[in-house]
Amino acid sequence: MLKKFHFFHILDNSPWPLLISFNGLNSMTSFLLFLTTHNLYSKLLSIFNMIMLLTCATLWWRDVLRESYLQGHHTYKVMSIMKMGMALFIISEIMLFSSFFWSYFYSCLAPEPEVGMIWPPNGILPLNPFEIPLLNTLILLGSGATVTWSHFAFITSNYKTSFMTLKLTIALGMIFTILQYMEYNMSLFNINDSVYSSLFYMITGLHGTHVIIGAMFMLFNLYRMYFSQMNLNHHFSLEASIWYWHFVDIIWLYLYTFMYWWHF
Repeated sequence: MLKKFHFFHILDNSPWPLLISFNGLNSMTSFLLFLTTHNLYSKLLSIFNMIMLLTCATLWWRDVLRESYLQGHHTYKVMSIMKMGMALFIISEIMLFSSFFWSYFYSCLAPEPEVGMIWPPNGILPLNPFEIPLLNTLILLGSGATVTWSHFAFITSNYKTSFMTLKLTIALGMIFTILQYMEYNMSLFNINDSVYSSLFYMITGLHGTHVIIGAMFMLFNLYRMYFSQMNLNHHFSLEASIWYWHFVDIIWLYLYTFMYWWHF
């Protein structure tokens, strides 16, 4: 019989990593198919794959919640490794956005003759940074303040205030997403018009996806908070969602500065 001579939790076999990888690949493939064909079949397929991906992610979070709250496997040693993993994940996300910003600066600092050697290219009318983009900036900065308030209220045992401010943060994230969708409908250029429009929709769309994921992450913590599944010593999931949300805020500040305001 093997004895346990370490402080860490050995995970049971789980189908979720494989299923999430499979559904993630299907989601990206079907989304690219929708962008190129714009037919009903590709749209429904993209929605179906996204629902399957979210379902698998929810079930995986359920298992992690059971390991933490019901089985007590998330010791301080385990949480320290999870904190390191979350930090490395955010660093990898920074690298992802850096690649797109690098492409943007490469294109705008030395415009090619194909785009008229000017930036934005001929025929592209940039959005006014002092309308919806500025409002979205204020909303995200406000959400960063409310989520910090929620964390402070939680660690000072003011759970009612923490719950309400976390709900307010989620609501602000939803408002941001709605305004971003309205901005897309108001824009006078499409994703395939030029390198500027391609990078604009890619970077803002990627950021908007992260806002939605961050709001879902906080919704998960709202559920845990409602059922008293967190305490002062074990609330890393709340801290991780706050780290992620501040990362989303910072990315938006760079995005607003260089993609909206800089060349206006």
